[in-house]
Amino acid sequence: MRRRLFAALLIPLAAVPLAAQDTTRREGVRVGVEYSGVRPGLVVLPGSGLDSVRAVVRRDLDYTDRFEMVGGDFTTPGPGTTTEPGGSVSYGIYKTMGAQLGVELAAAPGGVTARLHDINLQKVRNQQTFTLPPEGDPGYRLELHRTADEIARWASGTPGFAATRLLFVSNGRIYRIDSDGVAATPVTAEGVTSLSPVWSPDGQSIAYTRLEAGRGGVIVQSLATGATTVAPGAQSALNITPGFAPNGRLLAFAHSDETGTDIFTSNVADRCCAQRLTVGRYADNLSPTFSPDGRRIAFVSTRSGPPQIYVMAVDGTDQELLAPFDYGATGASNAPEWSPDGAKVVFHRDVSRSPQIFLVDVAGRRVSQLTSSGRNEDPTWAPDGRHIAFISDRSGRRQIWIIDTETGRVRQLQTPGAARLPSWSRRLGRAAVATNP
Repeated sequence: MRRRLFAALLIPLAAVPLAAQDTTRREGVRVGVEYSGVRPGLVVLPGSGLDSVRAVVRRDLDYTDRFEMVGGDFTTPGPGTTTEPGGSVSYGIYKTMGAQLGVELAAAPGGVTARLHDINLQKVRNQQTFTLPPEGDPGYRLELHRTADEIARWASGTPGFAATRLLFVSNGRIYRIDSDGVAATPVTAEGVTSLSPVWSPDGQSIAYTRLEAGRGGVIVQSLATGATTVAPGAQSALNITPGFAPNGRLLAFAHSDETGTDIFTSNVADRCCAQRLTVGRYADNLSPTFSPDGRRIAFVSTRSGPPQIYVMAVDGTDQELLAPFDYGATGASNAPEWSPDGAKVVFHRDVSRSPQIFLVDVAGRRVSQLTSSGRNEDPTWAPDGRHIAFISDRSGRRQIWIIDTETGRVRQLQTPGAARLPSWSRRLGRAAVATNP
């Protein structure tokens, strides 16, 4: 959905403040993130047992970037709380530490009870018991992430995004990883080159390009069973950069042959009806990404020279430039992805021959630059519309990094090898468990 030009595709948790790494300025383009908001202090209260649960929940809440996390050692009870029914919380102590909110976690039959304390009002604001599968169950971590997401909703009014996963490519194989950088698992077979992975809207399947015998078909694969089908119209030649429509029935992709590269759509639900949307005339059109309402598609085109970001109606009409550019100051633009709220499109653009992450405001066509340190490319949105994952070599190796577009905080997701082409899921349902081929 947000992929670089197809020629490049064929070439085989510490957080740091963005201001420390991305601070350059260029005339006419905003670079980096400015933040002046105030976040409430939140503490995960100590208690007996459940240390690993508290660690995961605290990290998930921290990664929302909606709270100032207070304290770090919750493994030793007191001063503060007990997890027994009727236990007390030393509200005064936590208020002195700068906390306005406190999260208490207590063991419950078959799960965990979570309580959100209002430190200033000295009372419990929310309480719920969450069912958790056994710790060794494949769905355990995702269910625990859902617990953290609900606590985030209690505390901020907006659910977290911990119960999501990212796809990425390493050595030609597609993996998925939890949003906190844990549990990297292969989802395609070893020895088969796979590229351009993208999630379906319901999180039950993925689409990607599988290269074999000099051709590349667009594959739709069930995560529950591993069953695969080839998208209609993508059986011959080279087909790349797939992207699902919001309804999950329509799939857009780029089909390349000797006359150029053009964008097609096909109905993968009914397995029919391939339709051509662009006419390349020896230009390349690729990397389609649907708007959240399904009415428009942003894409990459070389019709005016270097690749740039264009937009069209879902039927291929009304094609026009989306992201303004200036030759000389910036170069090729690639890998667009529409934000969940439809207001922005993220992409990467060359600056001094190094790709950087940019945003374009869809209504005003204003462009802003988010990164400037190292090479940064292939961005993908979190479902909260606030965080963006991308590939960067700023640590010396191509890895997944995540930026909060409001505070500018960045953090790294460690992967076993070099990573490419990430894709972030929506919040996942309970049936979204990937098989291990």
